Amino acid sequence: MKVVMDEKIPYLAEALKGLGFNVVSMPGVDIDKHALAGAEALFVRTRTKCNAALLEGTSVRFIGTATIGYDHIDTLYCESNGIKWTNAAGCNAGAVLQYVQSVIYSCFESLDGLCLGVVGVGEIGSRVARWAEWAGMSVLRNDPPRAAKGEQGFVELDELAAKCDIITFHPTLERSGAFPSYHLADEEFFSALERCRLFINASRGPVVDNEALLAAMESGKVQNVALDVWEGEPNINLSLLNKVDIATPHIAGYSAEGKLNATTIVLAAFLKFCDRENDMPQLSLPQPVNPTVVAATEREALLSIYSPYDDTRCLKSIPAEFESLRNNYNLRREPSAFNVKYSAKKE
Repeated sequence: MKVVMDEKIPYLAEALKGLGFNVVSMPGVDIDKHALAGAEALFVRTRTKCNAALLEGTSVRFIGTATIGYDHIDTLYCESNGIKWTNAAGCNAGAVLQYVQSVIYSCFESLDGLCLGVVGVGEIGSRVARWAEWAGMSVLRNDPPRAAKGEQGFVELDELAAKCDIITFHPTLERSGAFPSYHLADEEFFSALERCRLFINASRGPVVDNEALLAAMESGKVQNVALDVWEGEPNINLSLLNKVDIATPHIAGYSAEGKLNATTIVLAAFLKFCDRENDMPQLSLPQPVNPTVVAATEREALLSIYSPYDDTRCLKSIPAEFESLRNNYNLRREPSAFNVKYSAKKE
């Protein structure tokens, strides 16, 4: 069977070849109808738009995206044309949690007394909220789809905007339906902020109206901003880039563990599709070169493992290379890969 895949999905090509598949690996933006000639399976990331324009007339029967989000897949088209698709739900939750932790610890030495607002309480948002409560913050959660199902513990967005010192966005991107999230953070949202000292978006760029965010920064409605995702990627707003404190090229989920999880999930789904579940290989990562971290506090430990300022300096120096920085990112390791030893009482 011929399989076409984005060359930037790590660990996948070797696994597929080892299982006897004919693998064609290429940049995701170059995957077109010609490349799909004779292919029955396609593995992508967010840059490949899987719609009628790409798929019509091809023999593709399976699509796996090695990402949590799947707004780049026309799911209605796939389902109406007998194309099985799957995403890697939850694959990089640990990596995004690490990113949010490091962003917050980069901006605050102490978290005591702070209120965190989490918008979108799925796998990632739930982990962020649990960690924040463990770290001593109070947490307000906003998730209208879950609240509509009768789940408890959520607040309206305007209440969260009024009460939170830190606000982090983690919803999926929905442009229509009962709960659209496109420009969820808009001019009205930012005008409702009363005490926001740090605003984070590590979900999807269009969830935040970037022009409204820039205006809110200029007016002082929000003090510090960390953006990993941007409207118009890779052609991002340079005025906003120069204004924000932490700016990264859509790499919040780019840990070695997250990538391995994504590959494992989509490969397992594909082998199930092929009735070859028993052939699933065991994928693993090597130990870090320096596996032991000695630190006085959790803050010190996490920032020694990953600081977002290195990625910020890089993006701000060469913003035109956004896509290259993302595609060639040196995958970081998550805290779980290290043996952390505290030299003083943990925070």
